[in-house]
Amino acid sequence: MKKNTENLLKGLLFISPWIVGFSVFQIYPIYKSIYYSFCQYDVLNPPIFVGLKNYSNLFHDEVFLKSIVSTGLYTIMAIPLSMIVSLFFAILLNQKILGRGIFRTIYFLPSLVPMVALAILWKWMFNGENGILNYFLGLFGIPGPNWLGSTMWATPSIVLTGIWGVGGSIVIYLAALQDVPRSLYEAAEIDGAGWFSKVRHITLPMISPVIYFNLILGIIGCLQVFAVPYIMTSGGPARSTYYYTMYLFDNAFSFLKMGYAGAMAVLLFIIILAVTFIVTKMTASKVYYAEK
Repeated sequence: MKKNTENLLKGLLFISPWIVGFSVFQIYPIYKSIYYSFCQYDVLNPPIFVGLKNYSNLFHDEVFLKSIVSTGLYTIMAIPLSMIVSLFFAILLNQKILGRGIFRTIYFLPSLVPMVALAILWKWMFNGENGILNYFLGLFGIPGPNWLGSTMWATPSIVLTGIWGVGGSIVIYLAALQDVPRSLYEAAEIDGAGWFSKVRHITLPMISPVIYFNLILGIIGCLQVFAVPYIMTSGGPARSTYYYTMYLFDNAFSFLKMGYAGAMAVLLFIIILAVTFIVTKMTASKVYYAEK
């Protein structure tokens, strides 16, 4: 008993730096956000308790409702596209081809580019007058749109920019593909299965836990998208790219409405939790675990 207590204390001592960091930089900010969500607080004056007023005001705020719709549209467009692209390239890079390691490196490198540099680079490329995309479209006689200045093209442009960083997902899919038993493919080939049939009936079911993992991470990332649209469009045009976290940021640090921003942060957490729960329930019968 004494030995167990001693080991427990040693373990706690070893992880104490992490416990302190987690408490100071995670637990305390979360607690303060929840507390301020029930207050009127502008940083310069002491917080005043107002109950649920911040939450009720949210549902009468047109900008807030528009930011939810914009974020939802972005998520619906970005999740399927990024997952299909990353899975496609992972399967492609898993083939036994000459220079496979070099190709894997090339596809992973863009994901290492910092978000700010990435946003500035693509802002230049999407420039409606002098951008490189419209230049190439012009070579084929196709008039390029005003990508970031059009309410129709602004969100698709930001979604396409996000595709640039799928290298991390490709690596995760590649790791999962290594664990698919070769014997399954060999048995399928004996039965006359083609490439598409093997992917559909062997590859996808066997890596379904990883697909589910990337889906959940993708949903969380999309609902919190901030840096790229903030730099590329600042929410425009006509607030078509004014996403949830951008409005939250402006309320907190531009308008100094910390209580209102706290309520938005708590609501965003609840939305993410609810969406994750629904997706988990919907995909439960589709995810295959070998130990079951």
